[in-house]
Amino acid sequence: MILVGRSVVILMAAVLSALPAAAWADGIMLVQAGAFWMGRDDGPSDEAPQHRVYVRDFWIERHKVTNAEFALFLNVTGLRPPGSERRYDEDDEDARIHRVQGWWVADAGFERHPVVEVSWFGARDYCVWKGRRLPSEAEWEKAARGDDRRLYPWGLAAPAPHLAVFGRAYNATEPTESRPDGSSPYKVEDMLGNLREWTLTVLRPYPYRTDGDREPYTGASGRVVVRGASHDDPADSLGLTRRRSYDRRGAAAGHHFVGFRCATSEDLGEVAGGGRSR
Repeated sequence: MILVGRSVVILMAAVLSALPAAAWADGIMLVQAGAFWMGRDDGPSDEAPQHRVYVRDFWIERHKVTNAEFALFLNVTGLRPPGSERRYDEDDEDARIHRVQGWWVADAGFERHPVVEVSWFGARDYCVWKGRRLPSEAEWEKAARGDDRRLYPWGLAAPAPHLAVFGRAYNATEPTESRPDGSSPYKVEDMLGNLREWTLTVLRPYPYRTDGDREPYTGASGRVVVRGASHDDPADSLGLTRRRSYDRRGAAAGHHFVGFRCATSEDLGEVAGGGRSR
């Protein structure tokens, strides 16, 4: 009976830590329909040419998914249900979620840090569980950049510690809400630094076309695009147009420098408060 009681307490703590709190789980943000400038002409060849892309209305989570939130998902749905891909590298030493008396629990002190070691398939499944999806590559860049060709979510100023989490030690993430000054024009936070992010898009050369075969990536073929930057990336690698990608093997594994956030095309209004509780 004592063990059962402890397990219940642990599960309740995991659930409560994943529920909205006014200071940090404050919404999923609207990115209004319209064209924006995607890519650049003065960088790596896969980021060129800079071109206009039209994106329909969509909503994207203000913060990356946290360890506490993903632990709740694992408790409800399981680590790897029959017929599914591996969702989480729980046996990796970098993992911040572990089994405690039968329940998945975020490590103490890391509950609100962005979740690491989640495979692309795990990120996809989490977003579906939330009634959402991963953002496309174009959606991610527009949410981070706006329509004024800025270099960083916060504008033109060079990366600094109060704007983004970068240049840190290995696996030294910080809470997802720790850099509000580095938010994008749409008030989406932590787009550069802390962790790179999975997208829904198959890597293809530019110009980007929304009516092509870029979305959705399924794992059947091609490489999936990863956007953003990580906590242990140097300042000169932080850029809104930077494109990275993984083949299926890489997509099926978790990484200490890749996280994710969810998006949706469902009409949620201008700003949906408490987005994490939906």
